[in-house]
Amino acid sequence: MKYYIIAGEASGDLHGANLMKELQLQDPNADIRFWGGDLMQAVGGHLVSHYKERAFMGFFEVLKNLFKVLGFIKFCKKDIALFSPDVLIFIDNSGFNLRIAKWAKEQGFKTNYYISPQVWASRARRIKDIKRDIDALFVILPFEKQFYKAHGYTVHFVGHPLIDAIADRTQVTEVNFRKEHRLSNQKIIALLPGSRKQEITKMLSVMLTLVPDFSGYQFVVAGAPSQDWSFYKQIIGATEVAFINNKTYDLLSVSHAALVASGTATLETALFKVPQVVCYKGGTISYQIAKRIITLKYISLVNLIMDKEVVKELIQSDFNKKALKAALAKILEASSREKMFLNYFELEKQLGGKGASKKVAKQIVSGLKVV
Repeated sequence: MKYYIIAGEASGDLHGANLMKELQLQDPNADIRFWGGDLMQAVGGHLVSHYKERAFMGFFEVLKNLFKVLGFIKFCKKDIALFSPDVLIFIDNSGFNLRIAKWAKEQGFKTNYYISPQVWASRARRIKDIKRDIDALFVILPFEKQFYKAHGYTVHFVGHPLIDAIADRTQVTEVNFRKEHRLSNQKIIALLPGSRKQEITKMLSVMLTLVPDFSGYQFVVAGAPSQDWSFYKQIIGATEVAFINNKTYDLLSVSHAALVASGTATLETALFKVPQVVCYKGGTISYQIAKRIITLKYISLVNLIMDKEVVKELIQSDFNKKALKAALAKILEASSREKMFLNYFELEKQLGGKGASKKVAKQIVSGLKVV
């Protein structure tokens, strides 16, 4: 069978790569063409476009690059038509994917969606489009199945793919990790400022202000695979921190605490059982727009899934040195850490067991065989 997969960002690349591996096991002759990243490319198939080319953050940033975005959409439709896949598989990245899905459904292509657009957070009217344009939707958060059921749409809860990604990774020992990266013997505070240039610039500059106040700890910046050291160097300057690129999971596995940009990384940090403070600061215009359309009590996946404040969230103006310092000091206290660990274990239970990618691949391939 011929599969056309469209993923965006580093997380989509990770989940897309794991899905591709399972598709190849289910269908050894699978012909896969995709939009993704380095991890998907390493699995095989044909890479059409790298997600780095489309890394625009926020409403204002997308607006500034509107002609580029429209160009990508036009090219994508043309490429799909030429490839004529048996199924289109969309992974997250709703702004781009839902536009392609509408066109694809009109053209008669079979459409599957893995990792639901966050319609439960904002613009719920998109449910109508999803019901119209998507043949099968595979969701990864436990509350999503009931959400869609309430709107008259049956979806498949498959568990969260991060559980597989973390469980299947190659283990590292703390001694070897410290030695390899020339780290001290001090407890590590990981800094995860995101993956896009706009968010890294805003997050990391504030995070770094805490380094002098916590001299008994080793601060380590987790570099995103989409950015080069030269970019980080401009922000870090002479600040005494270590920098480790593209090894976030290894870093989290040996960390004592973390300051984390809102997004998938908050859930990854929780699954590694690392106490964290969640940070967010966007462009002024983008934030004001988002604030008016997002209806959630929380911004981190950890708090959303647990439906309570498990981790401290510092958003926009609250994300400043004074508040961040107090929040970090809090999660270094034994009592706060113990409470957070108990919530993390409950969180993992709610996410379901291993095998999300396998379940999705099996259902996609089975669906094609029925046809």
